[in-house]
Amino acid sequence: MLERYYQELLRLISRSTGCRDKAQDVVQEAYARLLARQPQGGARALHGDAPPDSGQRALLYVTAKNIAIDEQRLRQRRPHDALDEPHMQLRAPRADEPEQRLHDRQTMERLLLIIEGLPPRCRQAFALYKFDGLSQIEIAAQMDISVNMVEKHIINGMLACKKGLPERDTL
Repeated sequence: MLERYYQELLRLISRSTGCRDKAQDVVQEAYARLLARQPQGGARALHGDAPPDSGQRALLYVTAKNIAIDEQRLRQRRPHDALDEPHMQLRAPRADEPEQRLHDRQTMERLLLIIEGLPPRCRQAFALYKFDGLSQIEIAAQMDISVNMVEKHIINGMLACKKGLPERDTL
């Protein structure tokens, strides 16, 4: 039975999972489960010695389909695990790589130019918030303006910075 249905089942599960490697794992697991359920002498049925209408084919297909469904459910519950798969490995640039250091320096210079171009009160509120770590209430008291006005200055500063940077560099 292994030789008889392997390719057919592999194609079916490949369409279901969208990945031939995953499908091979599912089909192998299905065969392993059926072999484990067979009595000692009954393993012959999985190797083609039993008549084709013995129900083994249907059991094999149902088992494989259920395994594929279980794996899909598991991936949906834990989508971050998909990043562990070899084809999903992403490599973040290391901070000590010359290209990354240059990029970071250029980004910082761009941001500083953007911040310097903000209106004075907006620049002051934004700097106090981002660089000095003051709360909005503290900034309002220091600048003698309302908390609402501080929020507007910070939002305007953030929008200016975001607009001035390429998509992947946004804050």
